[in-house]
Amino acid sequence: MPRKILGVIPARFGSTRFPGKVLAPLSSKTVLQHVYERACQSRYLSKVVVATDDERVYQAARGFGAAVRMTRADHISGTDRVAEVASAEEASVIVNIQGDEPLIDPEAIDAAILPVVHDSGVVMATLKKRIEDPREVDDPNVVKVVANHAGDAIYFSRCAIPYAREAGCAWFKHIGLYVYERDFLLGYSALPVGPLERAERLEQLRALENGYPIRVVETNYDSLGVDTPEDLERVSRLFEASMMPRVN
Repeated sequence: MPRKILGVIPARFGSTRFPGKVLAPLSSKTVLQHVYERACQSRYLSKVVVATDDERVYQAARGFGAAVRMTRADHISGTDRVAEVASAEEASVIVNIQGDEPLIDPEAIDAAILPVVHDSGVVMATLKKRIEDPREVDDPNVVKVVANHAGDAIYFSRCAIPYAREAGCAWFKHIGLYVYERDFLLGYSALPVGPLERAERLEQLRALENGYPIRVVETNYDSLGVDTPEDLERVSRLFEASMMPRVN
């Protein structure tokens, strides 16, 4: 794969529900270190960089050997922080990897990269996962996505889409990992914010409202972000279970 592909992990210290979550300890490492090490296992990423505006995060990332860039503190979103890093790099494809997902699957990252690399018409790509827990269908915190036959997103919503009038409907949740063509990413924040993005409070709708398709790749990876101390406990239990010896 000849194109240079940059993975950027935006990592703020501030968080409304869980301040400092990216530096929270998890199985002898921080949440951020787990994300970084898993991202580095991607086959296609040429380089992985942590992007932060906080000296504590900067020093922690440097401590476990990550490449780190200090960014401006006034960015409205993680996408803007990723774009700042991308503007100083030569990579032609940029991957935005959430800094609070310590179980991120390197194969899921690679799956999202491929459409942008191989299809010149794809400037943005993301992931979806079939919903298996029916409680997630009506949960507004679980973003749903519907796509057309080409795999491009039709819409993202906090509501249950599609509305199922008959049994057998499949729902898909959106997994918040994004891949961008560099030039598209650098111009993204300048795109007009439309009524759908305002209503749903979903930044990815900006692309759709401005006529840019988003390719959506299905994955088996189920996102588990650390947004609260309770989430950290759940992830900790998963780590402990994975390290238990199997009994034949």
